[in-house]
Amino acid sequence: MAGQIEARLAELGIELSGPPPAPAANYVPYVVAGDMVFVSGQIPMTAAGLDSLIKGKVGADIDIPAAAAAARLCALNLLAQLKSACDGDLDRLVRVVKLTGFVNSTPEFGDQPKVVNGASDLLVEVLGDKGRHSRSAVSAGSLPFGCAVEVEGIFQIKIA
Repeated sequence: MAGQIEARLAELGIELSGPPPAPAANYVPYVVAGDMVFVSGQIPMTAAGLDSLIKGKVGADIDIPAAAAAARLCALNLLAQLKSACDGDLDRLVRVVKLTGFVNSTPEFGDQPKVVNGASDLLVEVLGDKGRHSRSAVSAGSLPFGCAVEVEGIFQIKIA
């Protein structure tokens, strides 16, 4: 039986695709410390892997709506990692505590918050008040694999 969060995802027509993306280097995808889950930065790709990666530098070759869609995909990957950290039970989520969004942008681009809204909006749409969080949205001169955005998250969960 699907939980409330899984039911809400289905209601919105959103499916967490396959297993969460594997780390691209020497780190773990998440760390559970007590009732907190620290999820490593997620990049905008589907289960299809790097061939599906949304690339580009915001302010040069990708616009705000496309970059916000990339941030939304990062948030879905955060939820997939969180689901794994919660042994498949997203209803253990108490709240999203903090997101940090890194936007691959030109030096003169200053609308990083509009890009990271793609992730924030998705979490509130799916989770309601549990999805409201503190946040940082910063520029990055470049990101792994040339991706447009990367988002990491901190979540509070119920201890199993």
